[in-house]
Amino acid sequence: MAKQVKLKVEPRTSVGRSAVRKLKARGAIPAIIYGGKDKPQPLQVSARDINAMMSHASGENVLVELEIAGEKSNRTALVQEVQHWPVSGDILHIDFHAISMDETIQAEVPLEPTGIPTGVKNFGGLLEQSLRALTIECLPRDLPDRITVDVSQLNVGDSIHVRQIQLPSGVTSKVPADLTAFSVLAPTVEEEPVVAEAAEAAAAGPEVITEKKPEGEAAAPAAKEKAPKEKEQKR
Repeated sequence: MAKQVKLKVEPRTSVGRSAVRKLKARGAIPAIIYGGKDKPQPLQVSARDINAMMSHASGENVLVELEIAGEKSNRTALVQEVQHWPVSGDILHIDFHAISMDETIQAEVPLEPTGIPTGVKNFGGLLEQSLRALTIECLPRDLPDRITVDVSQLNVGDSIHVRQIQLPSGVTSKVPADLTAFSVLAPTVEEEPVVAEAAEAAAAGPEVITEKKPEGEAAAPAAKEKAPKEKEQKR
């Protein structure tokens, strides 16, 4: 299940590019929390704290208990989106989605296969994954980091559909049950390169076979050429 972590944040009064540059210079990152009954609230968080939190996250869904400076009670939120700088990859902005621990939420959870399919191991098949993530609904405390599916029993031509995936307790799928999640395809057979050989033969041209003349016919012209010279000598 997704681990809930605590994070200290502060309200942010200034917005805009210049304000973002000033925050970055101070080692802070702009953020915002929205959802629930409260209005969206701009925040700022220490870059060191948020980087440490995200580096230890075991999945894409992170539950956060926000300790907002100046407020008496903490707010529970889900990390909704993390924006990164294009070149450096550093965190640029974070969106928090406020949630209630007593209300169900929807989230996309990574779908991961485990094991080597029989059709791949014994018959050279290819495992195809049609769904990379599964949209689910559950209470925040039941939110899984990922959903694993055992594919070791799949043979060539076999498939696993969404309805066949065993979900954790308290979790329901919001994806059509007849969608294919995993399947094993038949191995591809490479054809012999006969086309290339035929092209080379065509480029070389047809083979010409000449008839060999008898030795007597080949010597006759030479004898005729010498005859006039012999007559001139006799004269």
